[in-house]
Amino acid sequence: MRTRLPVTVALATALLLTSCGGDSDDAGGGSGSGDVLRVATEGTYAPFSFHDPDSNELTGYDVEVAQAVGDELGMEVEFSETQFDAIFAGLEADRYDVIANQIGVNPEREEKYLFSTPYTYSNGVVITRADDTSVSSLADIAGKTSAQSTTSNFAEVATEAGATIEAVEGFTQAITLLKQERVDVTVNDSLAFLEYQKTTGDQDVKVAAEIDDQSRSAFAFRQDSADLQGRVDEALESLRADGTLAEISERYFGEDVSAE
Repeated sequence: MRTRLPVTVALATALLLTSCGGDSDDAGGGSGSGDVLRVATEGTYAPFSFHDPDSNELTGYDVEVAQAVGDELGMEVEFSETQFDAIFAGLEADRYDVIANQIGVNPEREEKYLFSTPYTYSNGVVITRADDTSVSSLADIAGKTSAQSTTSNFAEVATEAGATIEAVEGFTQAITLLKQERVDVTVNDSLAFLEYQKTTGDQDVKVAAEIDDQSRSAFAFRQDSADLQGRVDEALESLRADGTLAEISERYFGEDVSAE
């Protein structure tokens, strides 16, 4: 059974977040310097960040890891939910201190943001309709239309493979467009797809190909948050050493994906 978290959820659009952030003394100055760690997440990306269907509480692997880090640091964790394509803009605008949403680390992002040590290792997959036999490798999506959050790592992977991107708000919408035959494929995380099939039993879509490169996911910070980055890394090290990260991972994925 998943642990229900005592989290404070700030459910708001990016516009509302602007006004909320500006009014918060705890949030003033940002960078997690006060007693509150402001964490951005989607809230619609199971099993990493979603709402428990029974309680409607925000939960998920990334949510629990962020909460555990906050507990380790002795800080209250305040979650803000926002669409993925607005999540980095909100970080840059100091609406929160850190992003916890299966954020893949890549060289382009490392030029703009700081990252914690990774706490998730997984692989990307190409998802197609079950009756589509035209894709057996990433190269086969060249010339096809792929549903992606435009600022995601996987959008970049699909673009580099020659696909045309159809912008979506998240994984659920991508699957919907795929089943409606409005797009040909979507590239996403294998763990997200396994969770989707486990919870829905949907056999109309399948994994058509796996991407060789392993994805590393971590917390993302602004460039001026080196102190917070260091403290979060220390917290993650403690949580890894005492088995907390492995315990959270096994509860969501049935295995430890927090280590290589």
